[in-house]
Amino acid sequence: MIDKIKGNPALKRFIIGLITSHKNPRPRLWVKWFVNPFVHKRGRGAIIRRRRSRIDVFPWRRFEVGRDALIEDFTTVNNGAGDVLIGDGARIGIGSVVIGPVRLGDRVGLGQHVFISGFNHGYSDGTRDSNEQPLDLKEVVIGNESHIGANSIVVAGVHIGERVQVGAGSVVTKDIPSFSVAVGNPARVIKRYDDALGVWVKTRNPQEGIRRQDDNDNSCNSGATEP
Repeated sequence: MIDKIKGNPALKRFIIGLITSHKNPRPRLWVKWFVNPFVHKRGRGAIIRRRRSRIDVFPWRRFEVGRDALIEDFTTVNNGAGDVLIGDGARIGIGSVVIGPVRLGDRVGLGQHVFISGFNHGYSDGTRDSNEQPLDLKEVVIGNESHIGANSIVVAGVHIGERVQVGAGSVVTKDIPSFSVAVGNPARVIKRYDDALGVWVKTRNPQEGIRRQDDNDNSCNSGATEP
């Protein structure tokens, strides 16, 4: 049945129109009330402050919130283009935006007004509007117990390791290894934790341990409804 719908553009458009407006990428009320609660997972003790937030999640992608996790007021979460998975005890700060595909580990902390998106708008065909081209999906992964400072941006495809501290206002365009401190625009590793010494040590080369991400030049993405 799913393959039949995907292979028929007119039928696909009709089905999507039942779930969300084509001009306003938000799930319709009947989807929020009668479908999403049965297909998405929410751990015991998790808190989602929905009244002042936009939790625009659709049934064709995963949306999972772990035990004792917290999604604060004025946030936007959208899984239209990819899964959004939030680990146990994780916290999404006030005014933050998380657009899938994104995976946050246990006890990850996002400060206020953090922007994370797992896709860019495709623009390879210069003769066509980028809104009509396929999305370039690249999952963002943030490891356990890492913290992203307020007003930071994490672009598509970036993988951040465990127990990483990203300074406020940083723009993360490259992978950050575990047990690191990274700051700036673009974010650079300035400290690594030395197990032998038991202390944080400044890095000699700010580029140390960072892998560059290709084509991560679009950090302003709108919500998506791609099934």
